[in-house]
Amino acid sequence: MDKLHLMTVYVAVAESRSFAAGARRLGMSPPAVTRAVALLEHELGVKLLTRTTRHVRVTDAGQRYLDDVRRILGEVAEADEAAAGINAEPRGHLTVTAPSLFGRMFVLPGIVEFLQRHPAMEVSALLLDRVVNMLEEGVNVAVRIGELPDSSMTAIRVGQVRRVACAAPQYLAAHGTPLTPAALAQYCIINTNNMGAGCEWKFGHAATATTVHVRPRLSVTTNDAAIEAAMQGFGIARILSYQVAALFETGALVPILSDYEPPAMPIHVIYREGRHASAKVRSFVDMMVQHLQGDCTLR
Repeated sequence: MDKLHLMTVYVAVAESRSFAAGARRLGMSPPAVTRAVALLEHELGVKLLTRTTRHVRVTDAGQRYLDDVRRILGEVAEADEAAAGINAEPRGHLTVTAPSLFGRMFVLPGIVEFLQRHPAMEVSALLLDRVVNMLEEGVNVAVRIGELPDSSMTAIRVGQVRRVACAAPQYLAAHGTPLTPAALAQYCIINTNNMGAGCEWKFGHAATATTVHVRPRLSVTTNDAAIEAAMQGFGIARILSYQVAALFETGALVPILSDYEPPAMPIHVIYREGRHASAKVRSFVDMMVQHLQGDCTLR
């Protein structure tokens, strides 16, 4: 059996962490995929995957081989594209990840536009409120909010978002508007547990930065829920700016403590192929960067 085919099957199974999912991704039968991986392991004389009734995981040797195989298959794809010409139509499969609400509001429309432009493409969108390991989960492109750790991946800044405190006009009319972060102790607080700050809200920049320990009367797991509670006049919430921009425009919510906002958080599009990115990755990244940089909500 062709070695490149065996490598392709192995990558699909390893990235999907499932023989059945890898088979669906390749349009093959599960028994054929199982045989291909077994043959590859036999040829190499090493165990690449550990199998249980529920999961498939790569071994240490399998992870090293997976990294090498991805590079090899990427170089083969690059050679094919060079032979076909620089204007070859993008085709194949991409896996993209982004935070769930941000992804739904800003990334998904770009994905749909990309698929409409390129009928030979398929995209899997992982819209999750956790940091996805791009190598382990086979992700080609990620949209990330926040400062990035040092990495060999290519990152393009496309915008920024801010943490904003806000409340409904009727709540502020009844209880008054806090003028300093310290005054929040006198107000009803709505806290979102998944924003990473816990019950400590940071305000200001550098030397003037201050941290306020808030005692929420209501804690929720999603910003959607916090926004809804704030709109009902329950109290003060702290939300990412893009999520409430439209509500600020209509007056349904009002920003407070704007002079004490912490530094804005950058938004990046990151991808792992670098200068050797395939045509499908380059095309998607170029379109997504243009799409996000053109949105005034993210400035």
